Amino acid sequence: LLTVICYLAVGPLFATPRTATVSYEIGFSSYFGNESGSLLIYSIIYFAVVTIVSLYPNKILDTVGYFLSPLKIISLIILGVAAVMIPASNPPAAIDNYVTSPVTEGFVNGYLTMDTLGALVFGIVIVKAITSRGVSDKKLITKYAVNAGIISGIGLTLVYLSLFKLGLGSHEIAPNAANGAIILHAYVQHAFGDMGAYFLSGMIFIACMVTAIGLTCACAEYFSSLTKIPYKIFVFILVGFSLVISNLGLTKLIAVSVPVLSAIYPPAISVIMLSFCANFFKKPSHVIAPVTLVALIFGIFDGLKVAGFELPALLQNLPLSDQNLAWFIPSMIVLLITAVIDRIRN
Repeated sequence: LLTVICYLAVGPLFATPRTATVSYEIGFSSYFGNESGSLLIYSIIYFAVVTIVSLYPNKILDTVGYFLSPLKIISLIILGVAAVMIPASNPPAAIDNYVTSPVTEGFVNGYLTMDTLGALVFGIVIVKAITSRGVSDKKLITKYAVNAGIISGIGLTLVYLSLFKLGLGSHEIAPNAANGAIILHAYVQHAFGDMGAYFLSGMIFIACMVTAIGLTCACAEYFSSLTKIPYKIFVFILVGFSLVISNLGLTKLIAVSVPVLSAIYPPAISVIMLSFCANFFKKPSHVIAPVTLVALIFGIFDGLKVAGFELPALLQNLPLSDQNLAWFIPSMIVLLITAVIDRIRN
């Protein structure tokens, strides 16, 4: 169930539609406006390209790996260097929750990146790309997949450090910005002028397109194996659904996704972290399953709170509840209990 929810979240519900809205708001909204008609036309063209590439997953390494990804990496390097070398202004004083609890606030807001959920579902795309090159040995597949994970992890770290630096000075060039897309566009306009804006439009379009293709392929592969419905039919279903959702616009899409991500991120984090410790348990499923369930239950409480629902006083007063991390302590308690039981029984 958790796997299905994760695939839906990073697929047609949030992540894939967001690639279209982000690329539009950063690269094209300043030229065509924020009218729904403009976004609709753009999203139709955008997802048409996504569909064409996604229909042939065996060719994804040729279309994405050899062409789109190198362009994306070069563009991100240019942006990262600029963020460090050309700051927009001096960092301001922290505000709101970043004054009292900056670590937990940053951690929870990191849910919006959906990188953790993406890590759970992108594995099938990486393995598919490796096997499409004729690699069949399991040890080699694992080796190449691990190398890809390390490289992408380092790359993501550098990208986020650059964005941190870029965002620190954004208060003067993009005051009261509704979302990060506005800040990014304002910075590039400030640092590079009109030519920079054109560069940013192309860079974001390529970056979002690569992500959308990967997510669509991953989701279609998974649901096809789950239901035995042909892969290509799922590509059309997923793309069509993403097209509809994307026309909510970026700000509304983020607002809707926050409560859902607050609910499903805790069990996803639990699964990933405990997977690294699976060898320490005699029967890993007897530990991982209860901890994940508890994380999901308390994650749902956090999601309801973020959505504006009034929770009972008992739930509101849980440790770390103010930071929307009420799931952490109960999950740790269940982990300790199940780990001890696992040792005693075996």
